[in-house]
Amino acid sequence: MSDSTTPPPTTAAHPRFAEALLQLGLGDLIPRVRRFPEQTRTAQEAAAAIGCELSQICKSLIFAADGVPVLVLMDGASRVDLDLVRRELGAEKVTRARADVVREATGYAIGGVPPFGHATRTRVLADRSLLGHDVVWAAAGTPYAVFPMAPATLVAHAGGTLVDVRETAE
Repeated sequence: MSDSTTPPPTTAAHPRFAEALLQLGLGDLIPRVRRFPEQTRTAQEAAAAIGCELSQICKSLIFAADGVPVLVLMDGASRVDLDLVRRELGAEKVTRARADVVREATGYAIGGVPPFGHATRTRVLADRSLLGHDVVWAAAGTPYAVFPMAPATLVAHAGGTLVDVRETAE
């Protein structure tokens, strides 16, 4: 039997993420986490496993803005425009964070980074494209697990600022 701070042992979510869900009062999401036998590290893999549109996947991407980690939440069908992120943050340089920086900032490996419940607090930008769906799916701390959530709720729990940082065709 688990108390209010201990996740059930049968959860498909990463234990740290399950703990974060409980701390946020989102324990009802724990049984909704879906685990797949094959990895869902990419948005394409996740969408295929879930049976949803690619744009219903919420990618949690860590970038380095002048060396400081920042989380960008983006729909699975789109790419992040680094110049728009740079302008949004007032940074001189924005690059994709190295794998060790991602793990240090979030506590999770690339391909399993959830949108919240990270080891450290980072600035969060959420692209408005996520709001085009009633439900989006995001990583639950491992490359094998995802969870569903209304995008506005997800952005709120992530502490995200809604922005337009999606690449557009020229």
